[in-house]
Amino acid sequence: MVPLPKKYQSFKRSLKIGKSRTGLGLYTLADIPKGEFIIEYVGDVLTEKEADERGGKYLFETSKNRYIDGSARTNTARYINHSCRPNSEIEIKAGRIYVFSKRAIKAGEELNYDYEKEYWNEHIKPHGCKCDKCLEKANK
Repeated sequence: MVPLPKKYQSFKRSLKIGKSRTGLGLYTLADIPKGEFIIEYVGDVLTEKEADERGGKYLFETSKNRYIDGSARTNTARYINHSCRPNSEIEIKAGRIYVFSKRAIKAGEELNYDYEKEYWNEHIKPHGCKCDKCLEKANK
C-alpha cells in the first residue's frame, strides 16, 4: 500500500473503539479541530462484480467499478457510525477513503458521518435511525 501523503498523517493517534447505542463506535480521546484528517477507511480493493459477490455492510464505493471492503476488524474506521447530523465527512482521493472532521470535535465524542441515501434506505431506515438528531426528533 502507498503511504499516506503527509497532510493525511496528523491525527490517527487518539482514537478508541467503545460501546455506542448502535453497538460499537469510534471515539476521540483528544479534541479534533475542524478540517483535520482523522483516519483512512481501508480494506480489500474489489471490482463491482467482486463486491456484489461478497456483499456486506462495509463496502464503500470509490468509483464506478472500484470498492473497498472495510469489514476486517483491523479497519478501525469501520466503527464510525452514521449520523444525520455528522461531525465528520468523507473525502475520496485517488481511490482512497479519508475521514475528516466537519466541525471541531471534543474529546470523548463519538465520530460519525452521513452514510448517504442508498445505504440509509437499505440498512438504517428499516430499523429506525438511532443518531442524536433522530432521537431528539422522536422525543419531541
